[in-house]
Amino acid sequence: MSNAIQYEYKREHFAASAPTKYNSENLRTEEMVLNMGPQHPSTHGVLRLEVVTDGEVVLDVVPHIGYLHRCFEKHAEALPFNQIIPYVDRMDYVAAMNSEHAYVMGVERMLGIENDIPKRVEYIRVVVAELNRLASHFVALGTYALDIGAYTPFLWMMRDREQILRLLEWTCGARMLYNYIWIGGLFYDLPVGFEERCLEFIKYLKPKLVELQQLVVDNKIFIERTANVGVLPVPVAINYGCTGPMLRASGLRYDLRRVDGYSVYPELDFDIPIGEGKMGALGDCWDRTWVRVAECWESVKIIEQSLQRLTGDYKRTADFDPQALVPKKIRPKAMDFYTRAESPKGELGFFFRTDGRSDIPVRCKARACSFNNLSVIGEMSKGALLADLVAIIGSIDVVMGEVDR
Repeated sequence: MSNAIQYEYKREHFAASAPTKYNSENLRTEEMVLNMGPQHPSTHGVLRLEVVTDGEVVLDVVPHIGYLHRCFEKHAEALPFNQIIPYVDRMDYVAAMNSEHAYVMGVERMLGIENDIPKRVEYIRVVVAELNRLASHFVALGTYALDIGAYTPFLWMMRDREQILRLLEWTCGARMLYNYIWIGGLFYDLPVGFEERCLEFIKYLKPKLVELQQLVVDNKIFIERTANVGVLPVPVAINYGCTGPMLRASGLRYDLRRVDGYSVYPELDFDIPIGEGKMGALGDCWDRTWVRVAECWESVKIIEQSLQRLTGDYKRTADFDPQALVPKKIRPKAMDFYTRAESPKGELGFFFRTDGRSDIPVRCKARACSFNNLSVIGEMSKGALLADLVAIIGSIDVVMGEVDR
């Protein structure tokens, strides 16, 4: 038996392992530092917030990340392009199809085959991506209602999200992490009967979205908890690199599906909802929630139009092979290349560096929208009450797998 001491307690161990920006030397007498997270349910995962307060008033918020460690970018340096897709899924794991779509389009552009992708493949990609956008927004809206004290919307959202997950599981066999959108095509065509089942779900969903709006967005208590709270002006949002519903809720009509016009989105008719300050200040928590609900309606329109084309001009045929263009060896020319797409949380981008000799990227860096959106929390929270900070965090809709990638 060894008598060696395995661990020796020292007061400075915690400070060394989890350093804080503020300490007793740079705080006034009436100020104190509180930790929210990384286990607190209101922080939506392993997010640690260092909150400086004066009584109930928030003076500053410093987000600390680094508790999840997906190691995506390090994995990508050791894997061929096609084998990176399952790791892309695991960043924003509630919107894996959207992440795959962004990544795959980038590799296809580097290979110069983006214009050769069959239309049926493109429309299937849009359908599954928009279904996943709905599922992601349902998580955002349901957990946000839960954050500020409403339990029923969470149950309703999880119920309807479950139907979407079953549809997506039907396409590829996976419940959340799909590996369905492949470079050059798809893992497999849609199952027989998918289009009809999906249309049935859309018909079922429309009245449910009306109920959601009445129960949450138009609710007097919800309005009082979110209106004029966490106001984000457009210049601040732009300076911090905020995108997605965070930016659009502040009044800027900026959506990459329209701005970049990728895939078949230019062929589809849909609107880009923006915040209008209907219940309070422009760009507050209420506006961000309203924009997400409005985006659900637009995704429904996109899915309906895409299904119409998938059962019409681009209907399934016996000889259709979704893997016909999938390259056996993916070896792009030497280049630095950036691609981006509109995920449910904003601009998801991938920067590639290739050497022209290997099918493994020299570098694959993810530009995570949740990372930028989270960085502005200090600006949005100054002067807010501690209870309002919970509402502000939930309105950002972060997934920590994407932040700490």
